[in-house]
Amino acid sequence: MKTIFEKSIQGKRAVQFGKINNKIIKKIDEKFLRKTEIKLPEVSELDIIRHYINLSKLNFSVDTEFYPLGSCTMKYNPKICEKLAMQKEFLNLHPFLSYIDENTVQGALEIIYEISDLLCEITGMEKITTQPYAGAHGELTGVLLMAAYHKNKGNNKKFVIIPDSAHGTNPASAAMAGYSIISIPVDKDGNMDINILKEKINDEVAGIMMTVPSTLGLFENNIKEIIEIAHKYDALMYYDGANLNAILGKLKPGEIGFDIIHINLHKTFSTPHGGGGPGSGVIGVSKKLVDFLPVPIVIKENEKFKLDFNVKNTIGSVASFFGNFQVLLKAFIYIILLGKEGLIAVSEIAVLNANYILAKLKNFYDLPYNRKCMHEFVISAKKQLKNDIRAIDIAKYLIDNKIHPPTIYFPLVVEEAIMIEPTETESKQTLDEFIEIMVKIAELSEKDPDKIKQAPEKTPILRPDETKAARELKLKCDI
Repeated sequence: MKTIFEKSIQGKRAVQFGKINNKIIKKIDEKFLRKTEIKLPEVSELDIIRHYINLSKLNFSVDTEFYPLGSCTMKYNPKICEKLAMQKEFLNLHPFLSYIDENTVQGALEIIYEISDLLCEITGMEKITTQPYAGAHGELTGVLLMAAYHKNKGNNKKFVIIPDSAHGTNPASAAMAGYSIISIPVDKDGNMDINILKEKINDEVAGIMMTVPSTLGLFENNIKEIIEIAHKYDALMYYDGANLNAILGKLKPGEIGFDIIHINLHKTFSTPHGGGGPGSGVIGVSKKLVDFLPVPIVIKENEKFKLDFNVKNTIGSVASFFGNFQVLLKAFIYIILLGKEGLIAVSEIAVLNANYILAKLKNFYDLPYNRKCMHEFVISAKKQLKNDIRAIDIAKYLIDNKIHPPTIYFPLVVEEAIMIEPTETESKQTLDEFIEIMVKIAELSEKDPDKIKQAPEKTPILRPDETKAARELKLKCDI
């Protein structure tokens, strides 16, 4: 009798034959079989453990250091949201069960129904779809709803208006939906130039996509007038809700006239946002767009939750099932834990923290729009540029100080832009440490700019040629 070990090293014979439904499968062609043994290194378990533990120490995250990445809301996410979402009762659910037997997943359907209701209450919208997987996916869904609305009315609409202070994905989403883009610049105060808007808008405009607050970290002062102008031409108002962290409990976009909103649950309502996912870009709509929502929608009938495919003019499904259920679940837990007063506090502290840092830094850096900001703000390295210090140099120096660089060179309307978002989850001590380092950078740029140019000096990779790296991708290791 051969041991399991002896059987496992028969190699060639083991891979050639097998059975499926008691039938012998065809022998693998000789040309696909190895001719030599695999040369694997002999490494002890201790060496492997040390290798991966040390690699993990190089990771940067909100859990380890300050992460003021503007326009991305990289805030701390409560571990209880993760813990509850990882319960086996949720993890072992398969979305197909919802289609096969709704009775087996009543709890999950109830959560989708309840968070949809909560988000309607928070945003002032009539109804929600949870299908989109991310913010940009939500944007595309929103513009597809816009297109379906106009097509149903027989409107001949060709354009979408987008201010140049909007999120960069807005024009791409509108273009993917078949529209041409009309870009409107900001005025001297950082608002969309309303006079140019009045010149550009016409009956062929399908909608206006606004990021509120904008990527400049400013609330649009003329928002009500813009909405009135849009509706006068039967253009829909789209609210990019990626910056919703700034207005929770203070403003309901639906109540001031917005027709569509996307919400990045992974920014505003828990769930780690780094590494490109997971995400959720749920869409909320006003009453006149409810009949166009994707299907299915979770509804409640006689205390039972079920799927509704009967949406009159639906654009069809835009994702498998109901979106990222685990993200919806964590957002639901987050909202329930904080409650109304907690969500209002999120907004107030986020705005307070941003304005605190802005007040401390504005004398050391160029401030393109001298206004109180919302949850984030944009300064410029134009002052430092006279000593050949650019935004990217400042970012690299911050890395050596264990601070993740803020967003740089965006928004494009600000030269040498540095966009800073502290979020509501950081302490005053952390903010003061960041301010101290940013002031030190400004002083070094005057006294010893080469010191900044040499950073980072404490990282495994120092100062690569970013342009060359982008143009000459090296995807294969020579080791």
